[in-house]
Amino acid sequence: MNKLARIAVLFLVVCFVLSPALVLAEDVATDASEAALAAKYAAEKATSKSMFGYLGIGIGAGLAAIGGGIGIGMLSSSVVDASARQPEMQGKLVTTMFIAAALIEGLALFALVICILCLFM
Repeated sequence: MNKLARIAVLFLVVCFVLSPALVLAEDVATDASEAALAAKYAAEKATSKSMFGYLGIGIGAGLAAIGGGIGIGMLSSSVVDASARQPEMQGKLVTTMFIAAALIEGLALFALVICILCLFM
């Protein structure tokens, strides 16, 4: 992986990790002037924070879907290779593949459900 791709992946990971902290952070006013400014711009900050939350939820759901797709693709590729080498084991391989694919899909759906639950909290 080249240097630019590593930096891009690191940036996405940092954004994904920090987005819930930005959404859940609370501003504390220390004096009256800051309290007045906080009241004035509360709607804008709430909108800004919710946008970071939606961004994090979208990235999380996308990564869950991509991860599930990659996992099932690698699993299917391995089963096709193995059945090409030993055609007599194809029945057992396909059965094992369906069980593993169900587990991978379950994990991806679980991650998507968590993202949807975070959307409504």
